[in-house]
Amino acid sequence: MSDKKTLTVKLVRSIAGTRESHRATVRGLGLRKLNSQSTLEDTPSVRGMINKVAYLVQVL
Repeated sequence: MSDKKTLTVKLVRSIAGTRESHRATVRGLGLRKLNSQSTLEDTPSVRGMINKVAYLVQVL
C-alpha cells in the first residue's frame, strides 16, 4: 500500500463572530481552540473545507 498524504491545519484566527457554517467547518476539521492543530488526510473534501475557512486556518 502507498503512504497516504496528510495535511496539518492550524487554527490561527478566532471563530467568534463568524458564520455558523464556518464554525461547523472548523469543528469538522478537528480544530477547537486557537492555535490547535489537526492532521488530516489529503482529500478533495478536506481541501474544500480548508478553502472555505482559509481566512481562519493555516496549512503547515
